[in-house]
Amino acid sequence: MAELKTAESKMAELSGKVAVITGGASGIGERSVRLFVEEGARVVIADMQVERGQALAAELGDSAVFAEVEVRQEAQVKAAIDLAVEQWGRLDCIFNNAGFGGVMGPVEDTPVDEFDMTFDVLVRGVFLGIKHAAPIMKKQQSGSIINTGSIAGLAAGYSPHAYAAAKAAVLQLTKSVAMELGEHSVRVNAICPGFIATPLAANTVGRDDSLVDRVKSSFSKQQAIPRSGIPDDIAQMACWLAGDRSTFVTGQSMVVDGGVTGGLKWADQPDFQKAYHPIKVYNPEK
Repeated sequence: MAELKTAESKMAELSGKVAVITGGASGIGERSVRLFVEEGARVVIADMQVERGQALAAELGDSAVFAEVEVRQEAQVKAAIDLAVEQWGRLDCIFNNAGFGGVMGPVEDTPVDEFDMTFDVLVRGVFLGIKHAAPIMKKQQSGSIINTGSIAGLAAGYSPHAYAAAKAAVLQLTKSVAMELGEHSVRVNAICPGFIATPLAANTVGRDDSLVDRVKSSFSKQQAIPRSGIPDDIAQMACWLAGDRSTFVTGQSMVVDGGVTGGLKWADQPDFQKAYHPIKVYNPEK
């Protein structure tokens, strides 16, 4: 039995690693926190949702602590990263995941202050996480920085204007910083979710999670794989990027979207493309 336990412990993807996950109290962040802990990591849950974040940390015991963080606030972001080092002596991963939908509507109706706030949360928040994780990871000569992008940063039409522009900025920031930190064996990658059923997608952050079920049926029809994306789909990619099986991967935007950015699914393609037509041999003499 002792040998079996040892073998099982070696299988843990993130055994002994320390991570900070922003937006870690709900949705993709919460599932990532749980998965990281399941895979052997110790995690700082960084979030504005105090009650929910504290409850999650209490549930996970010694493997997690909560830090109240609003990602636009540099001191709070730095404090969460410092807490990880103070608590467990190192920082192996930061998952800059916190976000929201941002300002919506036609471009001519967009208030400048709301546009700025969208960029502050979605881009400045990522930048601050990178900024304060980088010196720790450079000193260690190891680490994985993961940023939440979006398919909206790759193609138009999937989101409001400001959100799309901000996520495109996150993807380019990811690629640019990867070129700086690579010489220190620090990797920087982004994950681009497709249609994922989360409180953010359902506009229910801070409310009953059962409301998220409302978006699942509509999301299930958007891509080749006939189901809605779920937080675990993104958490699994984050776990892989945080672990030791991805140590030669950096500067990448990893698309996890069930195939939605691939184009029209087969059922939506024109009928003439789906019907079988035998090939007629071309004979230039006729």
